Amino acid sequence: MKAQLPVKRLNLLSCLLAAIIGIIFYIIVSHNSNNPKIHYFTFFTVLGVVLIGFADVFIMIILSRVYKTQPRRFRVLRYLITYPFSIIIYLLVWPIFAHAAHNQWSYSDGGLFLAFVGSGLVINTMILTLHDSVLLYEHKLQSELELSRLKAANAEAANLLLKQQIQPHFLFNALNTLKALYHSDTDTADTYIVHMANFLRACVFRHASNVSSLEDELELLNNYLAMQRMRFGTALNCSIDISKENIKNYNLPSFSLQPLLENAIKHNNFTQQAPLNITVIETGERLVFKNNIQRKKIKSPSTNYGLANLAERYRLCCNDDIIIEENEQSFSVSIKLLKNENSNH
Repeated sequence: MKAQLPVKRLNLLSCLLAAIIGIIFYIIVSHNSNNPKIHYFTFFTVLGVVLIGFADVFIMIILSRVYKTQPRRFRVLRYLITYPFSIIIYLLVWPIFAHAAHNQWSYSDGGLFLAFVGSGLVINTMILTLHDSVLLYEHKLQSELELSRLKAANAEAANLLLKQQIQPHFLFNALNTLKALYHSDTDTADTYIVHMANFLRACVFRHASNVSSLEDELELLNNYLAMQRMRFGTALNCSIDISKENIKNYNLPSFSLQPLLENAIKHNNFTQQAPLNITVIETGERLVFKNNIQRKKIKSPSTNYGLANLAERYRLCCNDDIIIEENEQSFSVSIKLLKNENSNH
């Protein structure tokens, strides 16, 4: 019994059962008899059920502390102890009511004794059944809650791992580019470092965020784009057509756009005479990243850090798929824009 016992709910259920049994008892007895002591017997019936219910809960509390890691022993001992207790409660409470009702009685009366034994067994069985249903329901709720927590933790860990794959991959390429620029143009290399610092700063500050604003994602994309233009000049063109209102009102999974630009650069040949043309536009509640196709004759080895990474993070973040379309002239990736109220920082 690892979960905490719902003591208040169990006691309330015992009281409700006592009230129902008391009402039924009163109706049946009053219909068949005009005994003036019926109120004493009804109160005795109700009190007996309540006391048995409370005793069962008390026994569960004691056993759960001793056998909290042994549910089977807890259950067996609970049954073995509560049944004798229920009979004892009836035998102890009856003398008080019998005296108040001026009713002659004796423990040597076999019929009366058997009536108490039978009543204790029946009432305790009913209470155990009701309590078990509550415990089963509570256990189900706890299991579902724990499962949802584990799923959330697993998704968070997987998402973080996927984002961590992007950053070393970017850094490796950026440092190689920086090295080449310093051999050819130190001024351009200095500017490149500024954009690279902005990019890495964003990586640090958004490291733990699953979702970033569209505005921040576009800023990240522009920093990366500026770095690539220092390498390729006018051979790389990119136009972004998104309304200012949507830029403020929508989000994306963190590091969604930069891998798309990196993927387009990686898999295409482009020169000043035949540039790589990229467009980023909004269509409804989706963002479409599109580029013309000028395939490299020799394919670059894939590290699976691009589209597969983005697709998996979208699935974890918002349970949505990215849409990839390709023909002879163009390649496009459509991703869902997330509304601000659905963000998950």
